[in-house]
Amino acid sequence: MNITTTSHSWDEAVALFEQRGLPVDSYENLYEEEYDVHSGDLTVEGHLDLDAAEPDGTGYIVDGHLDVDGAILNTDDGCPALVVLGDLRAAAVYLEGDAKLIVRGDVRVDAFVGTMTDKLVMIHGDLRAHVTVLSAEFAPDLVGGTLHGPVLAPPYLAAEVDAATADAASVLVPEVLRTEADTDEDALRGFDAPGVHGGRLLERIDAGLPVTLAGLAAGR
Repeated sequence: MNITTTSHSWDEAVALFEQRGLPVDSYENLYEEEYDVHSGDLTVEGHLDLDAAEPDGTGYIVDGHLDVDGAILNTDDGCPALVVLGDLRAAAVYLEGDAKLIVRGDVRVDAFVGTMTDKLVMIHGDLRAHVTVLSAEFAPDLVGGTLHGPVLAPPYLAAEVDAATADAASVLVPEVLRTEADTDEDALRGFDAPGVHGGRLLERIDAGLPVTLAGLAAGR
């Protein structure tokens, strides 16, 4: 991610969090090391691949709104933290690895996907998505506002986020639906969200294509 940043010590980062009203329980489990801080709103063209990001510090802090033209992606362990002190908008968020994502405001996406991650994911505002897909024991640690939009999740995860589930075929484009012929567990990427083919879902997000019928109709 080629952006202009300044290095902040942990104490300086905490001071910034306090100035912006970020609750202590959001950042107390971050690594107490240096962070790269971008002052003001930030727009990123294409994907923001957290696995490929190489900050000088332990992660990025955006002191403003973050607008990502593509998706925020994490499929590996060891990715840097991303703290957004405003709102976050992206085509999609896909978290599968060691994600640390904290958003002070709202999140607006076509698809918010979380699966099998050893994570810290806290959204203090609303989560507004054309679909939220939760799989393999993943659920956000916090959605402080309201989760808007349909949820695709096994019952144990739907109960954790206190949301009714939708039918995958009524929400997702046909290309990412699981069929009876889909028996390759590796290709499914361990997804247990009913009706969702995890591999094809990631491929379509990575290709910059909408994964929901609503997103397809909106050209997003």
